Amino acid sequence: MNNDLLYQVALTLINGVGVVQAKQLIEHFGTAELIFKAKKKELGLLEGIGEIRAKQIKDFSNFKDAEEEIEFCEKHHIQTIFITDKNYPQRLLNCYDSPTLLFYRGTADLNSSKIISIIGTRNNTDYGKQITEKFIEDMQAQNLVILSGLAFGIDAIAHKAALQNNVATIGVLAHGLDSIYPSQHTTLAKEMLLNGGLLTEFRKNTSPDKHNFPKRNRIVAGMSDATLVIETAVKGGSMITAELAYNYNRDLFAVPGKITDSKSAGCLKLIQQNKAVLFTNAEEFMNSMGWQQKKISAKKQRELFIELNDDEKIIVGLLQEKESMNIDELYIRSALSSSSVAAAILNLELNNVIIGLPGKIYKLL
Repeated sequence: MNNDLLYQVALTLINGVGVVQAKQLIEHFGTAELIFKAKKKELGLLEGIGEIRAKQIKDFSNFKDAEEEIEFCEKHHIQTIFITDKNYPQRLLNCYDSPTLLFYRGTADLNSSKIISIIGTRNNTDYGKQITEKFIEDMQAQNLVILSGLAFGIDAIAHKAALQNNVATIGVLAHGLDSIYPSQHTTLAKEMLLNGGLLTEFRKNTSPDKHNFPKRNRIVAGMSDATLVIETAVKGGSMITAELAYNYNRDLFAVPGKITDSKSAGCLKLIQQNKAVLFTNAEEFMNSMGWQQKKISAKKQRELFIELNDDEKIIVGLLQEKESMNIDELYIRSALSSSSVAAAILNLELNNVIIGLPGKIYKLL
């Protein structure tokens, strides 16, 4: 059994150590194994950990549950993605409460160049259904991933429309991958595994309890470049996700509706508060996201290349391989220091070689 993975899963089992504390520990020690092997005194001196959590870490002995979780994942071909892994969703790293460990089944790239969350009420109107289906149909050529929560209503409509238009779609779950909630979406979930996937931070045997949904919603908000709210009341899960997206500095869009329609009240409130951009159509959405910028021709890029320094050449080379890239991925893949990457990006932006997008994502002009 993979020792690293055993300690990574075990880290998520320690009482009192949540995702924020786990992130602090990993940043300090580097690996989960070194956290467990650290001295109690060293752990206790860390800000946010203290003596009580240090004792809980040192007293932890329930590695059997961690082993069972790993065996379950291996049996069902579930990927375990730790926060330091290269294939971890890089957009989530910008969130202070990013999950420590993710469980994933599917084929879609969790670091796709364009990821959009579509959320809304479980009790949608025909208007909401039409808007959702039309938007995804209009966006089908954009090589994007649609993210939602596999719930009734707008979520399910978005997933189904994505599949119908051959667009990858990922369902983020509020429970373990040993079940599907709601059970009526079991067939839909299986279809999504072929062009998309299912993602969760919850271990097997975790029920879809009420307090798990806000945790699920932060992944929906944090993993996306933009969140589109189709229909929602003033209160509910969609508004929680929208607020999270806003607080994560993600682009937020809301579909307007009648002022007398309670299912549009939440959307209108987000627009009124200037938290969300009023959504009209796919073209305007693309313009707002800067996704219709024309790329520099290969010839122009070669001409520019002569004038770039070595660090800038590395950054441009990486962005030529992939349509867009998060700042954290640029750090990792360039092997340059953070200050070198920052200086290169600044010069490239000033020279109109690259453009910065929301979520600290960069692409060639």
